[in-house]
Amino acid sequence: MKIRRRIIPNLVFLLAAVTVHAAETTTLKTQPGSKIRIDGTANILHTHWAVQSSLIAGSIEVGPVFPTEPGKTVTPGKVDAKGECSVPVRSLKSIEDDGKPYSDAMDDVMYRKLKAQANPKIIYRLMELTLKESAKDKDSPYVFDSKGEVAVAGVTNPVAFPVNVLPVTGNKIRISGNTALKMTDFKIQPPAPTIALGAIKTGDEVKISFEWILTPNTAAAAK
Repeated sequence: MKIRRRIIPNLVFLLAAVTVHAAETTTLKTQPGSKIRIDGTANILHTHWAVQSSLIAGSIEVGPVFPTEPGKTVTPGKVDAKGECSVPVRSLKSIEDDGKPYSDAMDDVMYRKLKAQANPKIIYRLMELTLKESAKDKDSPYVFDSKGEVAVAGVTNPVAFPVNVLPVTGNKIRISGNTALKMTDFKIQPPAPTIALGAIKTGDEVKISFEWILTPNTAAAAK
């Protein structure tokens, strides 16, 4: 009986803590309109190349101080935020400068280099978010420093880069940012296909830029 008397209050406290935590967190889920782009360089033919995808899946769990609406007062410092998103490798397509499709052959080379069959997704995990600059007005973004990790072609590396968080109309939140990565850090040898003009050598460094559109999961919040 004494053991039961100790266990029951502890269980009640635990359930209460879980309930409070659930009430204080909001799940943000991906919406249409998201996109990611990778830009790189080459020595001949097209000295600049780009691939793009509009498929970003995933969600973020944020605490009560995260700016989910324009003009919300947020004190600089760490905020509660954890999440994960992914991009199907085969959704990445090479594009011309005007955004039109470029080359299926280039896409096939990219898929092989990214080991798409064994690792069909590029995965990013957000682990830490720190507010550096609050929004100047309702039309300006909140500027955060982010820390996380990215998995590409079966290799996972830590990454850190600034992101802008901008609540927009339609109860949506636009998270955007960019960073530079090196292919060789993920054990990817930069493509160097041979053509009539000679061997194309692509640069090791690529620039990743993205816009991730999310909205609060109202169904989850109602439960």
